[in-house]
Amino acid sequence: MRLPIVLALALLVLLSVPPIASGETMSKTSLHAAAAEDAVETIGKLLAEGAKIDARDSTGATALLVATHGNRIAAARLLIEAGADVNAKDNISDSPYLYAGARGHLEILKMTLAHGADLKSTNRYGGTALIPAAERGHVDTVRTLIEAGVDVDHVNKLGWTALLEAIILGNGGERHQQIVGLLVKAGANVNLADGDGVTPLQHARSRDYSAIERLLIAAGAR
Repeated sequence: MRLPIVLALALLVLLSVPPIASGETMSKTSLHAAAAEDAVETIGKLLAEGAKIDARDSTGATALLVATHGNRIAAARLLIEAGADVNAKDNISDSPYLYAGARGHLEILKMTLAHGADLKSTNRYGGTALIPAAERGHVDTVRTLIEAGVDVDHVNKLGWTALLEAIILGNGGERHQQIVGLLVKAGANVNLADGDGVTPLQHARSRDYSAIERLLIAAGAR
């Protein structure tokens, strides 16, 4: 008799989770908890006692990623300066660098960039940090990532560049206008179409984003 598909999938997930060695659970939990609370003194004490700085919790997150989730700047700084891996990904392919970029956590992002962030790393959608930053209207984050050298024309699994995503998933307002302007100034290909052959200009026109339309036309968009 076959198991219901939901139960079968649940069992598959359980079987895919690696076992935790004896003695690791407490150190992981303590370090992650301290990072979540921005408790720098506790973090320092745990590290001095030998806690593994890049140990993972049940989601695959390191303490640094936990700190990044909460935008816990002091904890992130301590962990990064102590050698935490800014590119360590969790079970859904988020890393401290990628998450900070996507969420506009600018101070942590700058720290990751100064400590070896992999500009070519991608999230679960195949996008660089620039793409979700552009979508969510994080102007200063987009500027910072462009200045760092992120590929402005990288295409994700949806067939979208940062420029396309800023238009397709943005709201056409001032922040997204600024982002389009930054991307254009950085040399983004204004005629690079999505997977269906629809160009950034066509997307802007279909949404009545007149200000963005003018920016694109001025840059040679068709």
